[in-house]
Amino acid sequence: MGSRENIEGGELSSPLLDVAGSRNSGGDGGSGGGQHSGSEHSSATSMVVLSTLVAVSGSYVFGSAVGYSSPARSGVMDDLGLSIAEYSVFGSILTIGAMIGAIVSGKLADYIGRRGTMGFSQIFCIFGWLAVAFSKVAWWADLGRLLVGCGMGLLSYVVPIYIAEITPKNLRGGFTTVHQLMICCGVSLTYLVGAFVNWRALALIGTIPCVVQILGLFFIPESPRWLAKIGQQKESEAVLQHLRGKHADTSREAAEIRDYTETLNHLSEASILDLFQWRYAHSLLVGVGLMVLQQFGGVNGIAFYASTIFISAGFSDSVGTIAMVAVQIPMTALGVVLMDKSGRRPLLLVSSAGTCLGCLFVGLSFMLQDRQNWSQVTPIFALVGVLIYTGSFSLGMGGIPWVIMSEIFPINMKGSAGSLVTLVSWLGSWIVSYAFNFLMDWNSEGTFFLFSSICGATVLFVAKLVPETKGRTLEEIQASMNPSSAKR
Repeated sequence: MGSRENIEGGELSSPLLDVAGSRNSGGDGGSGGGQHSGSEHSSATSMVVLSTLVAVSGSYVFGSAVGYSSPARSGVMDDLGLSIAEYSVFGSILTIGAMIGAIVSGKLADYIGRRGTMGFSQIFCIFGWLAVAFSKVAWWADLGRLLVGCGMGLLSYVVPIYIAEITPKNLRGGFTTVHQLMICCGVSLTYLVGAFVNWRALALIGTIPCVVQILGLFFIPESPRWLAKIGQQKESEAVLQHLRGKHADTSREAAEIRDYTETLNHLSEASILDLFQWRYAHSLLVGVGLMVLQQFGGVNGIAFYASTIFISAGFSDSVGTIAMVAVQIPMTALGVVLMDKSGRRPLLLVSSAGTCLGCLFVGLSFMLQDRQNWSQVTPIFALVGVLIYTGSFSLGMGGIPWVIMSEIFPINMKGSAGSLVTLVSWLGSWIVSYAFNFLMDWNSEGTFFLFSSICGATVLFVAKLVPETKGRTLEEIQASMNPSSAKR
């Protein structure tokens, strides 16, 4: 079981910039210690870089879909004659589609392969964007948004899986984290472009990265681990050699993949119901708890409707969204770099405390505005609050819960745990994105004070329950969190 965990989970926390493989891994203990040589210190070949860039084109599509409903809000409502309730359906139906896509993503990626799944998902996205762009009635726009969501749900699973399966161990964590960085770029640049073009043009622009990925898939290889899994061992070894370079010694990694495949064939995949056993209680509480707190801290309400918040607070929506772009991308990149320097817990604590403070500022802005106090500075309060929230979330709460989720479950539980946690995440996203406009109409300041209190609870949750996984082998993490399972 140890070899399978090392291959599937790998060094999930490895730094992106360590392309020369110079990291000293002698400090790792446990049963993974005997494999810190050979291909683990491979460099990033041009094929690995190209394959990653093609894959994260899908991550960009994901981000652009999330960011679309904020700059498009006034145009869609005016042109299609939508009420707030109808626009809430349009904005939130994306997450319904994502839930559908996420549920079938694992089976589909195993059946038609990683590349096939990425291409299939982009067909949904292209038809969805075109339906939105040329819609004349609300239901047609909703259908388009639903189709984009289905593609997005597939991409949210298959992109990080593909990247993790093609990259060397010493680069796997950092390369996988580029998925989150490109989502952020998609959100931010959609905000930026949406400030200058109308909603129909913005939807058409959304098809561009879809086409880029479809074309790019013809130039990149299939995952060598998936090829081995379906019995194509020779093709798997040939693809691995292509990814690592003509003169690289791939014998050790090829042997690991064979061990992985054999272990996979002998281990029965647990069902979701098997997760609800006492020995997995700590892992389940941490994995599901982080996702619930991540979503109910208000991220998708703010991401989907940022322009509404700025307008309600009396600030320019175009200036506000451009400022968000200026904060989001560098803070996400900083989080990628710091993840292995500072550890998961410190980043999560700083990130959740920052989101708490940001929501507090926005809530105070609306409270002072309602009382007609400090009317000159309340828009500034709202801008500062949203920027603090966005920057803090991008630093840690956006990506780290997914990394921790991949580390804390035993290997035979990862598939079921991933399905459950992903479903919880998208369900929370739908609830918040649908309810946000109604909450703002009900009580703007109360909405943000509620988000602030949930973010404050996240600080306590991380401090009390979330383990530090930096620098520990997957076996060590399993032994500490699921002691009875580790002995089995």
